[in-house]
Amino acid sequence: METEFKAIHLPTWVRSARQAAPLASVVTIGAMGNAGSTSPSSTTPALRFNDVQFSYGRRPIIDSLSLEVRQGELLAIMGGSGVGKTTLLRLVAGLVRPTNGSIELLGEPLRIDDQESLYALRKRIGLLFQFGALFTDLNCFENVAFPLREHSRLSESLLKDLVLLKLEAVGLRGAASLMPSEISGGMGRRVALARAVALDPELILYDEPFAGLDPISLGVTARLIRRLNDALGATSIVVTHDVAETFAIANRVAVLAPSERGARLVALGTPEELRNSVDPYVRQFLAGDESGPVQFHMAAAALEDDFL
Repeated sequence: METEFKAIHLPTWVRSARQAAPLASVVTIGAMGNAGSTSPSSTTPALRFNDVQFSYGRRPIIDSLSLEVRQGELLAIMGGSGVGKTTLLRLVAGLVRPTNGSIELLGEPLRIDDQESLYALRKRIGLLFQFGALFTDLNCFENVAFPLREHSRLSESLLKDLVLLKLEAVGLRGAASLMPSEISGGMGRRVALARAVALDPELILYDEPFAGLDPISLGVTARLIRRLNDALGATSIVVTHDVAETFAIANRVAVLAPSERGARLVALGTPEELRNSVDPYVRQFLAGDESGPVQFHMAAAALEDDFL
């Protein structure tokens, strides 16, 4: 049965905390009910790729990508394994430098050489790592508290309140004292999500958030991602292979396809527009067909050459 995130009535001490620091805003997500794919609040891009190319050495990964991500939207990036989806997140986080082209992030040019500017931008971004990546030696409370301790000067009392509010928002306040080894994979992913939004980021990056989850945990996590995006007024980029759940929560979907010059953007639109796409790669990817541009058999010599 799907977890219900009910409205939370804010007592006086919480209202005071929110006046002191806006980090508690996510506590109101339960009041939204079933948050559908809400329209973005602005057409101003939160993120822009300007003819971005990227290669690892001589191996091309991204080919001339131009893409705008609107403020307030949830954009899913989909494509086959190894096509370069996670590399895009690394580019956005400033972990790697584009071979060519430029990136604008939250209205500012992304300059990897300017560490002060880069670190300031990173504080405005939340990242949910693949499989959560919780600190195994810290309990759930301290995992969520980590970015607050590193990047804020809150009193211990206020920090405690905010961490518990974040855990309450993902339904896991009761797990605050538990270690990562004492909770399930799905619960761990939700704790990691609470940590990712601890600083109320303007942009949230999700790297395969549904990988390895059972159907119930997957559904709960998907809807929680949508609700958090809307409650925070944030912009979200979700890298995933899961078609059904992604189409249920995304405003738009971008599909990357492999080519000899690196991944290229072959489709960008609403879930409904992609369902009606005539592009052969998009149709093969969404249907999971064996036949299509992506071949099941890797190129090899004739079968007789190996067995005769």
